[in-house]
Amino acid sequence: MREEDKRAVPSNGNGNGLGHSSKVDLNSLIKKLKEEEKLAKRNNLVVSAAALSAVAVFGIIMTL
Repeated sequence: MREEDKRAVPSNGNGNGLGHSSKVDLNSLIKKLKEEEKLAKRNNLVVSAAALSAVAVFGIIMTL
């Protein structure tokens, strides 16, 4: 048996080849969405703080 065949995930018969059932846990999807939104907000805050700091430093340099 080839190495690729050993690592292949067995299909569950619905054609997608993922080996999972067709049920979806909405609670886990909502939890994941909230975590991603929280991470995006944090990233936006960091980028905004960096931009504001750069403008402040540039302003200080220009006044000297």
